[in-house]
Amino acid sequence: MERIARKVTIHRKLVVGIFLVLTCICAVLMTKVKVNYTLADYLPEDAESTVALKVMDKEFHAAVPNERVMIYDVTLPEALEYKEQLEAIDGVDAVMWLDDVVNLKEPLETQDRDTVQSYYRDGNALFTVTVHKGKEMDATNAVYELIGEENAVDGDAASNAFSQKISVKESMNAMMILVPLIIVILLLTSSSWIEPVLFLATIGISVLINMGSNFFLGEISYITQAISPILQMAVSLDYAIFLLHNFEEQRKLTDDVESAMVKAMHLAFPSVAASAATTLFGFMALMFMRFRIGSDLGLNLVKGIIFSYLSVMVFLPALTLLCCGLIDRTKHRKLIPELKRAGGVLLKLRIPAFIVVLLLIVPCYLAQARSNFIYGMGEANAAMKLGQDSRKINEVFGQSTSVVLLVPKGDMAKELLLSRELEKMDHVNSVVSYAVSVGSTIPPGYLDSRILDNFYSEHYARIVVDTDTKEEGKEAFDLVSKIRKTAGSYYSEYYSCGQSTNLYDMKQVVSSDTKLVNGIAIAAIALVLFLTFKSLLIPVILLFIIEAAIWINLSVPYFAGNSLVYIGFLVINTVQLGATIDYAIFITSNYMNRRKEMGKKEAITGVLNRNLIAIMTSALILASAGFCLKLTSSNPIVAELGLLLGRGTFLSLAMVAVILPMLLLLLDKAIGAVTYHCTFYREVKK
Repeated sequence: MERIARKVTIHRKLVVGIFLVLTCICAVLMTKVKVNYTLADYLPEDAESTVALKVMDKEFHAAVPNERVMIYDVTLPEALEYKEQLEAIDGVDAVMWLDDVVNLKEPLETQDRDTVQSYYRDGNALFTVTVHKGKEMDATNAVYELIGEENAVDGDAASNAFSQKISVKESMNAMMILVPLIIVILLLTSSSWIEPVLFLATIGISVLINMGSNFFLGEISYITQAISPILQMAVSLDYAIFLLHNFEEQRKLTDDVESAMVKAMHLAFPSVAASAATTLFGFMALMFMRFRIGSDLGLNLVKGIIFSYLSVMVFLPALTLLCCGLIDRTKHRKLIPELKRAGGVLLKLRIPAFIVVLLLIVPCYLAQARSNFIYGMGEANAAMKLGQDSRKINEVFGQSTSVVLLVPKGDMAKELLLSRELEKMDHVNSVVSYAVSVGSTIPPGYLDSRILDNFYSEHYARIVVDTDTKEEGKEAFDLVSKIRKTAGSYYSEYYSCGQSTNLYDMKQVVSSDTKLVNGIAIAAIALVLFLTFKSLLIPVILLFIIEAAIWINLSVPYFAGNSLVYIGFLVINTVQLGATIDYAIFITSNYMNRRKEMGKKEAITGVLNRNLIAIMTSALILASAGFCLKLTSSNPIVAELGLLLGRGTFLSLAMVAVILPMLLLLLDKAIGAVTYHCTFYREVKK
């Protein structure tokens, strides 16, 4: 490491130049990265709805209906004219309305009342639209131009379009709030006015390089785009702070700034490497999820940690040496002094706090897995246009979700029997199939091919089941299961797809991911802790501290009676563990070093007095990142993850500051006994 450090200091201008050129290239590449807004695309290849969508794409021109369009106060002829205009929009594959399920030449009063009112009620028309994948934003904008803002649009395609429209804007809003907050926090805890700029420049460059490198992956999910840059910045600022702190200490011992930096890099290397490794392995565990949103986010966070580490250990030393004169000219006293009495105060709290944690930990562990989970986007924000439109449509026509069945073509009688049985199910508004809508007595050869193509492909018949359930929830998932079971009783081969089926499959996949991902993260971090401390007990203590904070964090929605987005639940398990275990490592490492020279109580008191402000700084930055995501994002998944991160960071800080010292004191003798080459100071009893 020392040889690399000397080369970095000698060639500092070249190092800075290379990083700046690379950053400019990646900033351009970042604008070329494709963003995927469809969560269903990240289901495993063997998920039933994924297989069904592939068959649908191969066999039929139009996919699953994914948007509802409501127009107020129209006559039947006007509605039919609107239907033609909707069908003509680029990106719209198909439009289904009343004329597809009943004969409009006959009086509506003679038709099935429930079927009619599913599409036309009190002079209001509801169209079921299929928007082509990848054209959601342009097609939805064109729909609004046609129908006007006073009418309403909702559905998965509209939600996708809304996310595309606001995601970049909201990420920028979060950064605009977070960066000034970080600057203020760093100014309060640093000793130079220019240091916060160096920190942010270093991590900012690594963020740009990371996001630009996604160009070579082809695409990323919108969740990764929204979360990854902010998490990377918040988690890895510690590395930069630690390196410059070491540099500042070394400058007190020598006037040669190059030698001071070489020494600082040498001293910082093991600590920063251990910190980065625990975070990296925590994020890497996400890559083992079958639901591939985990590998998408995990890979980006892993790359981010690697780029941040390289930027801190290579770019920051070179930049600091170039700005050394400026740092000296902008020196100031630390605005927040060391908390010299913190250790004594926190140790007084340790027993009552430990009792509280013992009382909470079992109920919280049980509660955190029993929350009412949401597996998709959840309901749209009522303050947004999408949420307002959804409410308008539901008030007039009620909730509606489509489930599409593909069954083998050829047996008209069996198709009719299945359709009739589906119609009798609770929460089914209508069933659209050739056997029901056209009639088994009319041969397919007599129909226009445009109409026929909606029902039959070369090998399959398509049955569209319109339900009155939400996209997800117990009623929706029970109905999906019942529809699949019924189809299976008639056909040995069938396929089902639609938003409810996607989310049903998502539930099965992510639920099975939980134990695997958590197990990998805990095992990997335990190994890093074992290699770092060479102790059998310390990894158990540190993991217990952070896991307890995670359980308390995730139990809050259950006790509050709120739903919890499952992706947030799954991701925060690894993110909070990987990001906040550093606080526990920092305190324990300093305690072990001090314990070689003094008694246990004196050692832990000194550690808290000198180092509490450092972990508080880190926690404030990470929590600020989380709360910024919560405040600025209208996406339920991103907002939920932000809230969990912000709250979880403060809970981890509290556990590390109060409960960890208690356990280190209580288990001091046991730690010494199971730690390799432990040389604790032996206290002499008076």
